[in-house]
Amino acid sequence: MDDAKTYSSDQPYSSDRTYSSDLAFTPSVKAVQSRKGSRRAYARMEKGGSWQTRITEDLAGFIAAQTSVFLATANREGQPYIQHRGGPRGFLRVLDHKTIGFADFAGNRQFITQGNLADNPKAHLFLIDYAHRQRVKIWGEARMVEGDASLVARLMPDGYEARPEQALLFTVAAWDANCQQHIPQRFEAADVAATLIARDRRIEALEAEIERLRQALSAKES
Repeated sequence: MDDAKTYSSDQPYSSDRTYSSDLAFTPSVKAVQSRKGSRRAYARMEKGGSWQTRITEDLAGFIAAQTSVFLATANREGQPYIQHRGGPRGFLRVLDHKTIGFADFAGNRQFITQGNLADNPKAHLFLIDYAHRQRVKIWGEARMVEGDASLVARLMPDGYEARPEQALLFTVAAWDANCQQHIPQRFEAADVAATLIARDRRIEALEAEIERLRQALSAKES
């Protein structure tokens, strides 16, 4: 995690929730869980500690490795919206134990996410690692930061060709990493290319060794 000033408080949500998972497991959700038979298992999870509310070292490493993220917001009428954000590994920055930030690159200029956050700061990050079939869901609040050139410069990936327009700061309320069921295994093109290059070099080395042994055997027989 970055050594930096603290960008958020430990309590982005002001509520009297008993468990951190209560921000997702509302009474209506728990009623459905009870009806479908999963409430007892989740109640045990809650009593065992519920969901993490701080960014751990493992989560920080997972975040830093991602090249893609989905950001969900909703407007004041409750209409949801999901936006994709991407960049090189490291474009998502863990700023402290509660805050994730990234440079918001110029795009189609609809500004739906920014408008939604002006009405309703609650947001959600969904990160998925297809290669390792892992996913992480992060609940919290987000805000756009305009006019802070130093923050944008800090969040901008080195050498990445994009025009940053502003910064987004996401304050973590809780997060959960659940099962890999039905996640298709896919690989980044750059990772596949690197693996193929390493394979080809290994093949070249083995072919050279075979040729050396063949020549040595031929010289011995002649």
